[in-house]
Amino acid sequence: MNIAYQVVGEGPVDLVYVLGWVSHIDLLWEEPSSARFLERLASFSRLILFDKRGTGLSDRVPDADLPTLEQRMDDVRAVMDSAEVERAALLGLSEGGPMCLLFAATYPERTTGLVTIGSYARRLWADDYRFGEAPEDYEAFLHEIQEGWGGAVGLDVRAPSVADDDAFRSWWSNYLRASASPGAVVALTRMNGGIDVRDVLPTIRVPTLLIHRVGDRSLPVEGSRYLAERIPGAKLVELPGDDHLPWVEQDDILDEIEEFLTGVRRGPTSDRVLATVLFTDVVGSTERAAELGDRGWSELLARHNALVRRELERWRGRELDTAGDGFLATFDGPARAIRCACAVRDAVPELGLEIRAGLHTGECEILGSTMAGIAVHIGARVAALAGAGEVLVSSTVRDLVAGSGIAFAERGEHELKGVPEMWRIYAVIGV
Repeated sequence: MNIAYQVVGEGPVDLVYVLGWVSHIDLLWEEPSSARFLERLASFSRLILFDKRGTGLSDRVPDADLPTLEQRMDDVRAVMDSAEVERAALLGLSEGGPMCLLFAATYPERTTGLVTIGSYARRLWADDYRFGEAPEDYEAFLHEIQEGWGGAVGLDVRAPSVADDDAFRSWWSNYLRASASPGAVVALTRMNGGIDVRDVLPTIRVPTLLIHRVGDRSLPVEGSRYLAERIPGAKLVELPGDDHLPWVEQDDILDEIEEFLTGVRRGPTSDRVLATVLFTDVVGSTERAAELGDRGWSELLARHNALVRRELERWRGRELDTAGDGFLATFDGPARAIRCACAVRDAVPELGLEIRAGLHTGECEILGSTMAGIAVHIGARVAALAGAGEVLVSSTVRDLVAGSGIAFAERGEHELKGVPEMWRIYAVIGV
């Protein structure tokens, strides 16, 4: 049995991150908010994450031979041995929590600390565990998996704050598809429904931190309150919010984990990068939507979005936001950003559409899955000046691509709303 794992960071604390439900440790890095969460963990630890057997990049197993909780706990020990880690703190998310609880009770000599996020000792309702999930609700979720696997299954419950974000929904759907097959995930979910580690809680003797959002719609906060009452010396931190996925609302969670493991609460750092921002917008979208009707416009917009995303991938762009019929993306090179914008401009007429686009290069602040700062505002203002079929750039972009062979025509100086000074604007006329 091969277990896929990664080691990231060089911090003083070894931290084994046990993910919940299903996982794919490569695709975790493709969602910006998840990547930022992992990077922050790795900033104060030597972070070890892995895909449990049967999921992600680890070996698949026949549905009839799914591992028990004890076998999956042994995978934690195997990963630690392979990574040459004698003692580590454990971080268990959701269903990963019971695995960590069992490991800490079984191998206290190898456990320096225990952290759970949105976790529990038992999943389903019982006469002596009345805040567990009702069996009929659990069966309904299994049916949702069978009918909807390949889509954004469970996202409305696990991350309501981003459930309507198209980019996040697309990533989540792809993440689930790559993590496990429909049959395997149903079998794994049934197995998770049978988890019950209540009897081991009084035997846990390692420092323990329990984190739970009070509005968690996937697993109620009472599950962590139950743990806190029965694990000797455990600290319970209840945080505001409804999201179960910890990387959606992450800074307060990460602050608690860092202070627990290191004794220091630094708070989030402001990550700033130099980037080229690209804004695109469909020209005359209101009129086309009225002409085609809701269904026709929705289908045309989906084709437009697929085209834009294809070009973003081709030119190494990073999609940050999709609002209505417009895109916000960033690039690590202005020439690629220009060529991407022109490729989109030249391709959309086959759909009967025209776009306008604007670009600017400047320092941007990374805020979770998006970026902010004056550079973003300038890019938006430049795009607003463009006419149908135009790709406009700031003088900064024009200067940075000197010698690239890209040709420009001057469009004069403009006052950009909310931005100091006058800005010289150029139109791209040849790539």
